[in-house]
Amino acid sequence: MNLIFLGPPGAGKGTHAQRLMNELGIPQISTGDALRQAVKNGTELGKAAKAYMEAGDLVPDELVIGIVEERLKADDCRKGYILDGFPRTVKQAEALSGFADIDVALNLSLADEVIIKRLSGRRVCLKCGGTYHVSTLNGREDCANCGEKLVQRKDDSPETIQNRLNVYAVQTAPLIDYYQQKGLLKTVECQPEATVEENYQRVREALGIA
Repeated sequence: MNLIFLGPPGAGKGTHAQRLMNELGIPQISTGDALRQAVKNGTELGKAAKAYMEAGDLVPDELVIGIVEERLKADDCRKGYILDGFPRTVKQAEALSGFADIDVALNLSLADEVIIKRLSGRRVCLKCGGTYHVSTLNGREDCANCGEKLVQRKDDSPETIQNRLNVYAVQTAPLIDYYQQKGLLKTVECQPEATVEENYQRVREALGIA
């Protein structure tokens, strides 16, 4: 099964993709992972991407597309794969259609206000990497593992999250229409009051997994 996971930041794409990966035995592929693997393998595309990455520049679309195409040829993709974070634009989706047969583009839907509340409530320990949410901390401000003070990352401020959602709406949301027109889109309405397991079951049902 060749899948694309769509949805705004904080909708649970990574969480559900990881579970699906373990259940189906297929890899979860993000653009970042594919880039790092290409650089590590020393492929021609990887060497070209490395120059941009080391300079702190965005890797051009053409290189990203080429690296994803290269990644999908690997042996572990023979039974299928989950693309998480690619394509990000209709241009990338059109290029992807030239070398990949996608079975389902799964759109995880969650209201913006729920996402902002979920992500802005995250607190992290910079020493050990522990991650918490204010809803479960009961006022505690230090890490349960090492005692360090918990902080809110800049990326998790409500203003930054809203900006990320705005960028998603402009750049990536058009993919929903693109895959809808191709008859490949399935949407899962994630329920904020549901458990991770309950929402994962909605994902499985949408994909027709018994």
